[in-house]
This record gives sequence, structure tokens and C-alpha cells, in this order.
Amino acid sequence: MKLPVPFIQLPLRFDAAALAAEIARFDEPMWRPHPDGMPGNAALPLVAVDGDPARGDSVEGPMRPTPALLQSPYLLQVLGSLDAVIGRTRLMRLSGRAEVRSHIDTDYYWHDRVRVHVPIVTQPSVRFTAGGAHVHMAAGECWIFDTWLLHHVANDHDADRIHLVVDTVGGAAFWNLVSGGRPHAASPAGWSARMIAPQSGATPPLMFESVNSQSPMSYWELRGLISFLLGEVDPHPRMPMVAQLCQAFAAQWQTLWFRHGTDAAALPEYARVLDGFLARAVPLARGIPTRTGGDFANALHGLFKRAVRRDDAAAGGGTAARREREAAMPAQAVVRGEEIERPVFIVSSPRSGSTLLFETLARSPDACTIGGESHVLIESIAALDASSHGYESNRLRADEATPEIAAELRRRFREELFDRDMKARPGRVRMLEKTPKNSLRIPFLRAVFPDAHFVYLYRDPREVLASMMEAWESGRFRTYPRLPGWSGPPWSLLLVPGWRDLVGKSIPEIVATQWEATTRILLDDLDAVPPAQRSVARYDALLADPAAEIARICAATGLAWDQPLGADLPIARHTVSAPQPGKWRRREAELAPHLDRIAATMARAEAFAAR
Repeated sequence: MKLPVPFIQLPLRFDAAALAAEIARFDEPMWRPHPDGMPGNAALPLVAVDGDPARGDSVEGPMRPTPALLQSPYLLQVLGSLDAVIGRTRLMRLSGRAEVRSHIDTDYYWHDRVRVHVPIVTQPSVRFTAGGAHVHMAAGECWIFDTWLLHHVANDHDADRIHLVVDTVGGAAFWNLVSGGRPHAASPAGWSARMIAPQSGATPPLMFESVNSQSPMSYWELRGLISFLLGEVDPHPRMPMVAQLCQAFAAQWQTLWFRHGTDAAALPEYARVLDGFLARAVPLARGIPTRTGGDFANALHGLFKRAVRRDDAAAGGGTAARREREAAMPAQAVVRGEEIERPVFIVSSPRSGSTLLFETLARSPDACTIGGESHVLIESIAALDASSHGYESNRLRADEATPEIAAELRRRFREELFDRDMKARPGRVRMLEKTPKNSLRIPFLRAVFPDAHFVYLYRDPREVLASMMEAWESGRFRTYPRLPGWSGPPWSLLLVPGWRDLVGKSIPEIVATQWEATTRILLDDLDAVPPAQRSVARYDALLADPAAEIARICAATGLAWDQPLGADLPIARHTVSAPQPGKWRRREAELAPHLDRIAATMARAEAFAAR
């Protein structure tokens, strides 16, 4: 658990000699080696799953006292004095000249649990380090520490060190106790620790942990953990992509949670979403440091790996069960991963209104979407990330769609798709997709989806440029906040070829170059697309008569339509400020010096849209 300071001494003291005498009765075979084989580390379970010492390393299941604890009256009294819900509890022994190597407790179990240490056998040479702070926990004292910090224990003596170690979520009385504690670097006047001496015959009532986690994890807890994790990392070139993956994961979980809640039949679906997220996010997060010196990938995996308990998911979705369900389904209803036919890709420069068009077309009964843009789904494949190309641009060519990459992308898209009712649809589906970066990837997308249809969305370039300026200035569209070689404002929107020539340029010149390069490249690529697999949508027509323009687009793409459309469409989710006629003219003076340079591409785009 994260604490305000590395160490806090609680206002309790215990008779270490009495505790040492009590535990001296335990036979050596009762001590268990460290589960990771850490030399010189051993533990004796006192509270374990179902009270079984053999399950002393597990953190899943009802925690109950082991026979060793039940025959130890003073240990029971020590636990009772904490007035807390008791989780996994052990005696932990560190042999002479041994250490607990530096680590951070990133596992989900310790996110909401504090670790209480009561030294029983120790000596002044034992040093506990956390986050750069050092303490010696003296015999009989009671301490907690921040397990989210990098911590380490060294026993520079020949004799063993033994601590009572209690994992607990606490409770109201326990946190009142903590509030009366002493930070390791402070010596408050008059502060003292109350002695809890052994009492003959006293058997305090204890509260034991029965629930360790929820399977599946609730949407609200998952969202809170994501928020916590993203707040624990400083800016890094890969963090925007990891953050997008996390937000997409939360959105998928939200869909499942409000559809199924804790229904056991949905656990395999939860597990599939979880596995997909970890498979993509962990490799991207590897090597990104947390603010406390850990590895972000370990934190992601540790906090979310038990968002679905594997035994629960297997019970609902094992191989035999899955085959039985599939056998009862029509053959065409069994999803095989590549059943996407005639996908529709909306391509345009950023800020052309593609979100509005996408959100409207997504209401088609035929359309299935991944719910948003596909940055992470594509770029979490290492070979497709801009960093693997030296950050040259977001351009992808046909030859980069190797058979393996093409198959993986088709699988990823298929697994993420859902229809307008937020339901996964079995069988062959029509996919609708829009991501501005994909305007630079048409040859690549054609290689992955040979039957794809591309809809070019045209909007008055002056309106687009003004909106792109607004996007840069808002700070909401930062795609590469630490772009190597870039010294301007944090890079926003897509990365176009030749971006390095824009170092030191103004935002109007930057966006003019972004628009021109994107539009020129996508028009070149569309010229190579068979006419039957391309069409044009006009933003002005969409606003003027939504029903007519959507009907025309659906006829061109083969998407069905059964929704009434009023005269006004709702504002799209990525809108920075409300649209108004002629709004671009507020930026006209800033844009004017750059329009001549891009005039040829402006004329070409208008001509293409007018065909």
C-alpha cells in the first residue's frame, strides 16, 4: 500500500522475549522456503488460505488461523491488539548474512493492504530500506511501510532475524492507530508506544479476511486502479500508447460489466478481454519506470492479472465447455477470428469531422466497431510502431503487412468488434473504422483487408486547418509528447513524413504541412484503389442534410440504414469548441500566409470530392 512516508511506527510495543519463547517451540519442518527460492528466506504460516499451512504462500481464498497460531496465545493477543481484519500472516526468517533483494510489491493483493512488521528476533545491524529511507526496527516495536516503494532488507549479522509480518486491509480502529503513529524521520514530543504484555488466558476475538478480490473485478475498481497507475508514471514516449490501451481496456470492461455483472457465464469473455489487454500493454510498458523506481509493466501485470480468477474463468469457459457451446450453435455463428468482410475505413486529415461521420454511421444495423480509434490496436505490434521506424512518420506500406502481421491484425480487430447495441456479434461482420493516422496507411490496410472500402471525408481545408490549430493549442491531442528531435510544443495529431523540417516553425505552418502531406498521400493512394472500393463523403453536405448524405454513403458502401436522422447531428466526442458557420475566419490572418503553399493540394482535394 502507498503511504505518505516510507515508514510509520505504530504506538504499540510487545514483549519480544515472550514472543521468541513462544515461537521457539515450532519445529524446523514447519518453516517453508521462499516461493521464489530467495536464499536465506523462510516463512512459517500463521494465517493462510483455509488455515492450511501448505497454502501459506497463496493470497486467494478465505484466510484462517493455522494450527501454529492457534497454539500461540501471545501471538493471538498481538494480532488482536491491531484491531484489524487479518489477512495472510507469517513469521518471516532471514538467515545471517542474507537479504531480501530490492523489489516493489506490485501484486494486486498489496494494493489495498498494509504490511505490519513486529520484530521478534533481531539485532541493530539489520537494516530495512524503502524509497531511500533506512530504519532499524527494534525488537518488540510495531511498524508499517510503503510497499509501493522500492524496498530491501539486509541482515549483516551471523544470527537469524525473525519478524511477525501481517498483511491487512486495516479497519476503522486500525487506521486510528496509524494516525497516532510516528513517521520514521520524526520524534514528536511526548510520543510513546503502549505496551501490550502477555495476558494469561486471554483469547481476543479476531477478524479474518474472507474476501480477497472480486472475480470479475468491478468496473469501478478497475477504473480506479487504471487512474492510480497512470498517475504513477512520468512522461515517456510510449506512455500515450499505453494510456490509450488502458482507456480502451476500461471501456471494454465497462461494456462487459453493465451487460453481465458477475454472471459466471461471462467470465470467459472477461478473461479474453483481460488477456488481450495484458498481451498488448505489458510489452509496451516494459522498461517504462514508475516514479518509485519500479517497472511499469510489472505494475500493470501485478494489479490486473487477477481481475478474473483463472479457475473461475476455466470453469465457465474450459475447452470442453467451449466445444459444447459451439456444437449447440449454428456453424456460421462460431467466431474464428478473421470473419471481417468489406470493412469500411473513413480516411481524412485530422479534424475533418471524421468522428461525427463515424459515430453516425456506427448506428447502422450492419456496422460493428471497436468503439474508438485503432492507434493502440495497430501500434502495439512492435513492427508497426513509429519508434521501430525511427519516428519517420505514421506511414505504413503494403510490404509491411506480412502474413503474420496481417493475420494478427485481423484477429485483433475481430475480437474487439461489437455492434450498435454494444454486443459481440458472431459470424461474418462488417467493420467500420476511423483513425486519422490510417489516412497514411491505405496501401497497408489494403494488404490486410483486400476487400476494404475507403470513404474519403472532404471538408473545406480552411476549416480543417483552424480546427487543427485549436487541437494543438488545447493539449488534448498530444500523440508524441517527447518526440525525439522535436523542440516545439508537444507533438499533436498524426506524424507526417518530413516533420523534422518543422522544428522552430509556428503552429499555423505546422498544421498546414500536416494537412497537405496527409491529403496528398491519401489522394495518391486512393487513385490506386478500384473505383468500386472508394467513395467520398462531404462534411458540408453531412451538416446541411444528414439523412441524404448518410443514405448516399450507405448506398456506396453497402451498409444498411434504418435510423431516422433529424436536421441536426449531435456534437462529436472529440469536439474542442462548438461548431459555428465561418468559425475558421477567426484564424484567417494566421493561416493566410500558408495557403498559397498548399493551394495545389487544396484544389486537388476539391476536385476529387466533386467527382
